[in-house]
Amino acid sequence: MLETNFMGLNLKNPVIISAGPWNGNGKKLRNNLRAGAGAVITETIVSDPYSKTGEQIAFNGKGLQNIRFYSRFQLERWKEELKIAKSDGGIVIASISGHSPSEITYLAKKLEKYGADGIEISLSSPLGEGVEIPCSDSEFVFNVVNDVSKNIKIPVMVKLSQHVNNISEVSKAAKKAGASAISAINTIRCILGVDIDKEIPLLPTYGGYSGEPIRPIALASVASIAQSVDIPVCGIGGIGNYEHVIEYIMLGASAVQIGTALMLNGDSIIKKIVNDLEKWFKEKKINSISEICGKALEKIKPLDELALEPMTCKSDNKKCEEGCNLCVEHCLENAIDTVNDNDIKIDQEKCIGCGLCIFVCPINKLKIYDES
Repeated sequence: MLETNFMGLNLKNPVIISAGPWNGNGKKLRNNLRAGAGAVITETIVSDPYSKTGEQIAFNGKGLQNIRFYSRFQLERWKEELKIAKSDGGIVIASISGHSPSEITYLAKKLEKYGADGIEISLSSPLGEGVEIPCSDSEFVFNVVNDVSKNIKIPVMVKLSQHVNNISEVSKAAKKAGASAISAINTIRCILGVDIDKEIPLLPTYGGYSGEPIRPIALASVASIAQSVDIPVCGIGGIGNYEHVIEYIMLGASAVQIGTALMLNGDSIIKKIVNDLEKWFKEKKINSISEICGKALEKIKPLDELALEPMTCKSDNKKCEEGCNLCVEHCLENAIDTVNDNDIKIDQEKCIGCGLCIFVCPINKLKIYDES
């Protein structure tokens, strides 16, 4: 039911554990596979590991900022780590990063030899100089992916960032160069906040922002990519439950990656998401991911088409919660008035159908209708 073929790899489910310190060695990778992940991705491997900065994390209850460069292991060490990771079976994808096609290709060839089932090329990082890597340059992306895909036989996935301002064009370049899939998005460059009493930032440098708050941004990126290219897309960002997985799939993703949820909840979150996902599929009598893949994407329209659809808001007969005045207070056009403590009246001439009221109503009393 949840089995899926993702860029030629047969996954038992679409939940992949993303690159990060939670996959920093062979034992961690193996443990996450044992916990039920469809596949795992190594912490990002580079030619010259950076070990001068310690890992630091800040969390404000919603989003998380981390300062963690790349794997601290030398490339050769990953030969043994991959052996451990795959000792029980399972799919292991190696994440790599570098500054030139030749450097990245060298890493890919080595990790293929060490036993990786696939490669994920991370073309950006929110840390240090990472944002300056020319990941928005379609020609650079083409050259990197083309060189890697010509020199290895395992599938190549390209990980893109929200910092790419032309994500559709970059995606097309990656596909043209031979990419088997595209994953998005990487964490977002951020400063999580400032301790105003101590007059210091929560962390002493820029870091990667992840977790629940970035999901809407990531969903838009995944949808844009899925509309631009016809190769598999892997959604990343703010996934904490099975519903989030379904959101990504309905917007065109064939698989997803989780990381921050694992950091905050432990590896038990993997089994919970997978079990809840399977339960939902059974309840809805859905037999495969392909049945729902892209279903919401089909309903995303160009902005100029929306102007042709006059919308309005209407209410049903449910009694309002006593003392609730949220729809009246939030209406941008002053189109809603309280009739009594239990009901409201909507002025259809004033209402423009913006929809804000339906999201603030605690009892789902309001609906938006197409007047045409």
